[in-house]
Amino acid sequence: MKRQVSYQWRLREVMATRGIFAATDLSPLLAERGIALSSVQVWRLVTQTPERLSLPVLAALCDILDVTPAELIATRAETVAPRRTAAASGSADVVDLATTIRPKRARIRPDA
Repeated sequence: MKRQVSYQWRLREVMATRGIFAATDLSPLLAERGIALSSVQVWRLVTQTPERLSLPVLAALCDILDVTPAELIATRAETVAPRRTAAASGSADVVDLATTIRPKRARIRPDA
């Protein structure tokens, strides 16, 4: 069995519950806490799910919104059954081409 993990970035939802509806409203609040991000970076942070996030930015967001990281990032883990393949099912009709077919050496003959 394999575990598959996923997460959901909930910054926009949490901002809305606190009365902050625009990314531009978040920029000065981050700057007060020493986080210097461009307006485009803040917009991406609000509207998209980040792949990487620095801990100082996460700590500043938690302080601004008075939440914990668990409230900003909803995680989920579930067990996934491995995919079955034809070879894994024990099919006897599968031929291994690497061992059965060998290339033949080409012979070049002059035109007669």
